[in-house]
Amino acid sequence: DQDLFARTFPMDLRPQAHDIIRTWLFSSVLRAHLENGSIPWHHAAISGWVLDPDRKKMSKSKGNVVTPMGLLEEYGSDGVRYWAARGGPGVDTAFDVGQMKIGRRLSMKLLNASKFVLANRATGGPVSEVLDRGMLSRLATLVADSTRALDDYDYTRALMNTESLFGEVFDDDVVLVKARREGGFGADAAGSAATSVETALSVMLRLLAPYLPFVTDEVWSWWQQGSVHVAAWPTEMEVRAVSAHDDEAASVLLAVRNLLAALRKKKSEAKRPMKAKIARATVHQDAVVIERLKVGERDLAAAAGVTEFVWVPDRIEHLDVEFAEDAPSAGAPV
Repeated sequence: DQDLFARTFPMDLRPQAHDIIRTWLFSSVLRAHLENGSIPWHHAAISGWVLDPDRKKMSKSKGNVVTPMGLLEEYGSDGVRYWAARGGPGVDTAFDVGQMKIGRRLSMKLLNASKFVLANRATGGPVSEVLDRGMLSRLATLVADSTRALDDYDYTRALMNTESLFGEVFDDDVVLVKARREGGFGADAAGSAATSVETALSVMLRLLAPYLPFVTDEVWSWWQQGSVHVAAWPTEMEVRAVSAHDDEAASVLLAVRNLLAALRKKKSEAKRPMKAKIARATVHQDAVVIERLKVGERDLAAAAGVTEFVWVPDRIEHLDVEFAEDAPSAGAPV
């Protein structure tokens, strides 16, 4: 089929393992050179072996292979695919059920986070809030980094970077803007929050689609037309069009995230629920950091349940909290 040959030769990519470099790879290159005066492909992606728990290569002849059907049924196709993607190009990958469990948990987390974002959706508006600009600025950087990694066939680095920011966005950022998105601080603030979190969800679904193909396509179907797998790959310019690059906003967001984590830790150490109210939080911090924290004070107070912040410029970082149920009632002796 000369037409098919013309459209497929030379290929863009030849995926193979490292044990056939000196046989199939060499013979293919030699034959293409002798018969066509050409290379047979532009790139060769060299994968490693799958190793058993004793770090030996899995093979049928050794009888140490694991058939995948039981794993797919227990951890889902997305969970197993996640494990496979964590083994980078050229690296032998140990058979690891623990990684499959992590992949399954990530899939469930994506489902739950998406339900939270898409529930009670507000009307979007211009991204005017600092925390929203900070989140989208970091998201644009992630898109650029992940795209470069995939262009270099480093799919593992793209996954790890995306997974890391996914945790930050849906553990912290979406929680930080929850009260604002629900209209607690006016229509403009709610519109900014709605636009930013839905942009984040759309981008994250497309970035994770190569790794978690089933759960991302399911969530995509809840609010978008067609399949996520034929949607356009996200671009840095797409995110920048929603909100321009803003390094200072990203710094504000990072400071607010860190304080939110510290407040959560205080509640955990005191064996209080995360919904426990804090009457007063006294924050000892660098003066520059305090100014950044004050920008996000409203959202931070709503997310952490803090009634009052006391800011103390200090070179030594320290946090004191007074829980509402421990505070003296009005008129009671102190």
